[in-house]
Amino acid sequence: MGRFQMVDEDAIKNGECTDVYFRRVVEVMERDGVNPHVTMEVTAATLPDPWGVFCGLDDVLKLLDGLPVDVDAMPEGSVFYPNEPVLRISGRYRDFAVYETAILGFLCHASGVASAAAHMKLAAGDRPVYSFGSRRQHPAIAAMIERAAWIGGVDGASNTCAPEDIPLAGTMPHAFIMCYPEQEDAWLAFAQGAGPEVPRIMLADTFSDEKDEAVRAAACGATAVRLDTPRSRRGDMRAIIEEVRWELDVNGYPDVKIFLSGGLSRADVAAYRDVADAFGVGGAIANAPVIDFALDIVELKGRPYAKRGKRSGVKQVYDLPGGGRLMLPARTPAPKGAVPLLAHCIKNGVAAVGLMRPDMKDARERVLSRLPALAGEG
Repeated sequence: MGRFQMVDEDAIKNGECTDVYFRRVVEVMERDGVNPHVTMEVTAATLPDPWGVFCGLDDVLKLLDGLPVDVDAMPEGSVFYPNEPVLRISGRYRDFAVYETAILGFLCHASGVASAAAHMKLAAGDRPVYSFGSRRQHPAIAAMIERAAWIGGVDGASNTCAPEDIPLAGTMPHAFIMCYPEQEDAWLAFAQGAGPEVPRIMLADTFSDEKDEAVRAAACGATAVRLDTPRSRRGDMRAIIEEVRWELDVNGYPDVKIFLSGGLSRADVAAYRDVADAFGVGGAIANAPVIDFALDIVELKGRPYAKRGKRSGVKQVYDLPGGGRLMLPARTPAPKGAVPLLAHCIKNGVAAVGLMRPDMKDARERVLSRLPALAGEG
């Protein structure tokens, strides 16, 4: 442990960040000389929504690289359904047992964020959605959260530690407004002092009525006004947005957009997408429910073998012509035209040239390309 309560990368890579029972059973198995060859699959029996977005594979592959295992997985950004294997590990059990905690942590958390982002993007229709959840998460994982949200489809992220190539987006805090003698002083300072690449999105609900502040902010050079009214003061939010839009229009600012943020849920985004121009979403993405993945043995010494409640045998998942989906035993011939989703990532401990490696841009495009067809599935 260092200055803050965080686990360092070396501890994770060395298998030191694990549930204690893995250490204990590995010690017992080593004493008894038990170390069978197993195949284990990562699946989720239930999901928060009908489908999820697979994310976190990049970290898992970095964790397992160099271990004497084979790894197959769906590409990052793949849409998956309950009971489908998203990742498979084959090797001698003791060689990777202590890594189960980290493997699941990487996948459960990132997939939860990516899934929530994708569903939020669907709810927003053609309106931009930005990840504004930095202050709702531990700073140590900010990069992971923003990466997963970007893969899930958001249009930008607020945290300056987001991975390179993710566009940064933000507006202004209430505290900025309050540090100046008058609101106009703050708005004008921002209009004159922010870099030319920074959109002039100005907060319009610090002290008085939103429509009043919106018009005054527009007069100070706002290209958009941000409504971040506390939920306890909102009343009818749709009515507030409609009033702001009306007053901006009649006062000669029809091109000034309305940017909505502040505790937004997926239902809020869907409800206001016809009257708001963009959304900043915090906890509904950053603190999304994790995907409840489990890692279970499905083969032991080359034969199908599983605990109760799990399906034995190695499996493959196929996208079918026409948009169908099918899971079959891996040794069963694939249907004509079917596209297998799980592919080699690590072979004999080495991520060799030609094997699948995650790419953030490709993963994001994979999600965005599927969203139109998923709109009716929840």
